[in-house]
Amino acid sequence: MTTLAPPLPRTAFRPLLPVLLAATGVLYLWGLGASGWANAYYSAAAQAGAASWKALLFGATDAAGGITVDKTPASVWVMGLSARIFGVHSWSILVPQALMGVATVWLLYAAVKRVAGEAAALLAGIVLALTPVAVLMFRFNNPDALLVLLLTAGAYATVRAIEDANRRGRVWWLVLAGACVGFGFLTKMLQAFLVLPAFGLAWLVGARRERLLGLAVAAGAVIVSAGWWVLLVTLWPAADRPYIGGSQHNSVLELTFGYNGFGRLTGDEVGSVGGGGTGGVWGRLFGAEMAGGIAWLLPAAVVLLAGGLWATWRRGPVWTSLLLWGGWLVVTAVVFSLMDGIIHAYYTVALAPALAGVLGIGVVALWRKGFTGVAVLSGAVALTAMETYLLLESLVLLVLGLAAAALLLLVERSLAVAALAVVIALAGPAAYSLQTAAATHSGALPSAGPSVGPPVGNMNFGGMGGLLDAPTPGADLVALLRQGDHTWAAATVGSNNAAGYQLGSGKPVLAVGGFNGTDPSPTLAQFQEYVRRGQIHWFIGDGAMSSTATGGSDAGARIAEWVAENFEAQQVSGVAVYDLS
Repeated sequence: MTTLAPPLPRTAFRPLLPVLLAATGVLYLWGLGASGWANAYYSAAAQAGAASWKALLFGATDAAGGITVDKTPASVWVMGLSARIFGVHSWSILVPQALMGVATVWLLYAAVKRVAGEAAALLAGIVLALTPVAVLMFRFNNPDALLVLLLTAGAYATVRAIEDANRRGRVWWLVLAGACVGFGFLTKMLQAFLVLPAFGLAWLVGARRERLLGLAVAAGAVIVSAGWWVLLVTLWPAADRPYIGGSQHNSVLELTFGYNGFGRLTGDEVGSVGGGGTGGVWGRLFGAEMAGGIAWLLPAAVVLLAGGLWATWRRGPVWTSLLLWGGWLVVTAVVFSLMDGIIHAYYTVALAPALAGVLGIGVVALWRKGFTGVAVLSGAVALTAMETYLLLESLVLLVLGLAAAALLLLVERSLAVAALAVVIALAGPAAYSLQTAAATHSGALPSAGPSVGPPVGNMNFGGMGGLLDAPTPGADLVALLRQGDHTWAAATVGSNNAAGYQLGSGKPVLAVGGFNGTDPSPTLAQFQEYVRRGQIHWFIGDGAMSSTATGGSDAGARIAEWVAENFEAQQVSGVAVYDLS
């Protein structure tokens, strides 16, 4: 197998892998509990899964199984199982995410090392570990941490599959690659499939045997690993399972292809709270909301992808791996830039492994190309210095970066100068990553960087992280919710509202209307029947979020109106509470 090793003894960087993984673990775990429940929406689902196997299977937001989260539930499975074993608290929910981050860095290192050597692998691992949006999401409990781990595992398996096919004519590694992408679908639905063009291209270019068979095997693995849960939900009697959150007709297929599918591209998402608008090709990634998480090294990655492909033109697994990581980066970046539906800044964590893989392989490939390659590296360092200045307005980092770029050209192939250039190029994202790790992040829309504080340079710290925070119930309300033995201790409009009361009391709370309050579950008639049967003790008003501007159901609003008209409100811990019993 052709490799691109740096001009150093082969084992020179090997002892640094444990150091990298340990440092990544410290960065992702230190002070993790300060973020509390982080995204209470998914923490409540984990709490429900810890109490009920059925709620865990479907990803229900409460143990009684009223409605599911608006994603496929693989990430809830991980958190729910952890909560079952270690108890329901912030550490049992957040530590698995941090460990996923360490595992992702290790898998990226392993994948790059097989084709480009240990220096490239170490650089790729460092870049991934210090990407601010990666630090954010591997310290948070959105599904993105598991998604990135699975896709990186799929990339590693694809690299191994190409190698194994060329040596032995076998395609079993492709089964694992397909299964990883399939379980990525069970984590965040169609977003997982954005890597498939890159994986398929790398296989077709890199494998010399069993090309069509390999594609068929991989496709079958994707379908089976992604489809079994969809089939199970479709065949399960609707009356005997939770309502599928995010759909208007209790359909997982509607959720897959509508709200979480093509609607994200077109903006036609029934029941959503608005689209994201477009930013032009790549433009959105450099905008104020997303730039702090991912943009620091994007210009350099584009340059190094093109330069690396030129430097290794059709040179075995190195060139193939650049196609794999570069294809992942380009396809995902273009889709994120042009999609017209809901998109949030933290989605860009899906770019981090691909960006890091391109940088690691590209730097070593161009370094070995001689002066011409080093000139390309110098340009990449200069671009990074300018991007860092645009983000932080740090004149010091700009001057140091441009000086490092010049030294690369003036001092012929000096490893000391190269190392200095890498350190300076990573200074901006590293500092921002440390700020991200030091801050607490909660709510539905976390952003990289400090949670509070005035803007620095052109960065908007904190973004919209607190827009959809769950409420923290007062002691009197908690005591009230713990009274009696009902199917649901309470009901309230919107999943984040329900999550706060449920996590505070430890009792199931029905999220009327699902995440946005726009799902038709329960209907007014169903809710009235629950009340007649004595299944709901309290209804909590105030702060309800329900909008029909994009065609969503008004059932939540109608239920809130019916309760207000037929029951007397009392103020408990500052909120309106109705006794339905």
